[in-house]
Amino acid sequence: MLTLAEVCKELRISRSTFYDWRAKRRAPRCIKLPNGDLRVRRTELDHWLDGQEDTA
Repeated sequence: MLTLAEVCKELRISRSTFYDWRAKRRAPRCIKLPNGDLRVRRTELDHWLDGQEDTA
């Protein structure tokens, strides 16, 4: 599982952008740990990225 910092670094976005996308339900699905931290499964991020491809 990837940390939020790792996901943001890979996508080259800020943490606030990720939270904005999450609020708008545009971010990859996350797992919320008991301490409140978020994690993203590598497979979920890859699947989400595949869905973002431009078909034009």
